Parts: sequence; C-alpha cells; structure tokens
Amino acid sequence: MADDFTEFHDELRAVACDLLAKDREPGWQELVDAGWVGIEVPDDLGGAGASFAETAILLDQIGRAAGATGYLGNGVLTVGALAAAAGPDSEALLGQVARGEQRMAVVFGEFALDGSRLSGHAEFVPDAVGADHLLVLIGSATGAGLAVVPSGELTVAAQPVLDETRRLATVTADPAPVATVLGFADDRAAAVLLDRAAVAIACDSLGIAERMLTATVDYVRVRHQFGRPIGSFQAVKHACADMLVDIEVSRRLVADAVALVAAGGDTEIAAAMAKAHATSTAVAVAGKAMQLHGGIGYTWESGIHAYLKRAALNRSLFGSPAAHRKKLAQRYSTR
Repeated sequence: MADDFTEFHDELRAVACDLLAKDREPGWQELVDAGWVGIEVPDDLGGAGASFAETAILLDQIGRAAGATGYLGNGVLTVGALAAAAGPDSEALLGQVARGEQRMAVVFGEFALDGSRLSGHAEFVPDAVGADHLLVLIGSATGAGLAVVPSGELTVAAQPVLDETRRLATVTADPAPVATVLGFADDRAAAVLLDRAAVAIACDSLGIAERMLTATVDYVRVRHQFGRPIGSFQAVKHACADMLVDIEVSRRLVADAVALVAAGGDTEIAAAMAKAHATSTAVAVAGKAMQLHGGIGYTWESGIHAYLKRAALNRSLFGSPAAHRKKLAQRYSTR
C-alpha cells in the first residue's frame, strides 16, 4: 500500500511539473481541468477525494516553478474553508468550485456583520481579483463563520507587490449586503484555516528552496575559475552544504505539519514551526544562490530574482517568522 501511495505521489509530481513547464501561469480553467482545484473535494461532489498531502505536493511544485497561479486562494484556501463549514450549502458550493462553476477566494481581515450588512477591510488577499464570490471570515456572538458575498458587492482592488508571481488584492466592505452565512462545524475552524494557509505557504517556500539549491549545484559544477569548477572550492562546498541542511530541516517540519493538516489534528505548533523555518530558509537559500551564481545571478535573465522576491513575500504572508516564533514561545511558556 505504501509503495502504491508513493507511486501515486511521484506521478502527481510529474504531471504537475509537466503542466508548469508548459505554462508557468496556468489559468483557472486549466487548474480545474487538471483536477487540482477539486483534489480534496469528496468524490460524490465532483472531486478526487484526496487529502492535503496531495495538495502539498502541488504547492511544492508550484514553488519550484515560481508559478503564477490562482491555486492558493481559489483552490487550497477556498476548499479548506468550505470543507470546515457545516451544512448542505457548503457542500453545494464545494461541488461548484470543484467543477469550475464558481471561482471563490477567502478573505482574512477585520470584518463585522451587523444584521445582513458586512463592514470591514483586508489587505494582501490571495487571488481575490476575478473571483465570483468571496468567503469573508467573520466573528459573531454565536461563533465564527463565512459570509458568502458576490465580489461585485465589495471593492476589490489589485494590490501591487514586489513579487510578480502572486496576485494579491485589497477587499473593502463599506458596507455590503450578505445573503448567506456559513457556520463552522468546529469552534477552532477559523484558527485551523489560518494554520492551513501557513502550511500552504511553507510548502511553496520549500519548493523555492529546493529549486534554488538544485540550480546552484548545477551551476557550480560547470562554472570554472582558476582552471577548475568553483564547486570544488571549500567555501562553495560549505555554502551548499549549509543550504542543504536548512532545507532538510524545513522538509521534516513541513512534512509533520502537512500530515497533521491532512489528518485533522492539532496543527497550531507544527504549522508555526514549519512556516517560520521554511520561509526563512527560502529567503536565505535564494539569496545564497544569487551570490554563488556570481554576476549572472544578479541579472534578469537568470530568473533567480523571481524566486528571491517570491520567498520574501512568502515570509510575510499569514504571519512572519517572528510572529510564529512568538506564538511558539507563548504556547510553550504556559506548559
């Protein structure tokens, strides 16, 4: 059984790599047709019935390619949010998303619901531009939930960032009518959803770091200086070894966090550890890759700049390393 599972994951990686090699910016319909959007949606709702373990593989491959896709907001977070909600309405929406009939994005921010009117503002919302509906995370006296709002009822504006591979937006409700509110099935669902977002970014960052290490090792093997490959110099060997050690630590932390998300376990500590370490590592490894490539590493043609900028943005999304380490310190100090 384990061998069959490994073979399936290898095939999934190969298919994802092939799709991203053909087009680093696959559109929404391409993601739907490839089955990525519905990979965690149950079979009876039109999905593949897989788990977050398979989603993590896709995220890693997107990070390796620095792919400009809407998979994070329109797929990973949307499916996670709807799956955490209770009732037939959320199941119906899950099916529509898996079939590509509805394109949605999840909004984390400061929002308040007064009767049927929603007010609030959020920044750095992934893949909100172009979505049909937005799932706005809200808190109320009866618990947290999701306000399902047509995007036309909100002010959604593209938010420029240094990383050109991400599509972020500001979302403002001033105020906006809300016809549907989905309640969460669990009191911790909102926190778990944030952990899911943090782990998703960690998976992407791990892919970035892996790609940068591979590119660097390939380069130092063929770049000659003083009559021999620069990879034979001790300082370069040590730098590459340090990169590998940091990546292996990130790989272990990310794997543990992914397993807990997939199993529906307590993700708070694992998600914080994975996000803090993997995103910091990606920035450090991409920066070291640029340095070890020498002058060409600083050119536009090398493409390293795209990975470094993506890694830097990943470090800030859904909690900085400092914020997650503070969370860990507070959690352990109370034990």
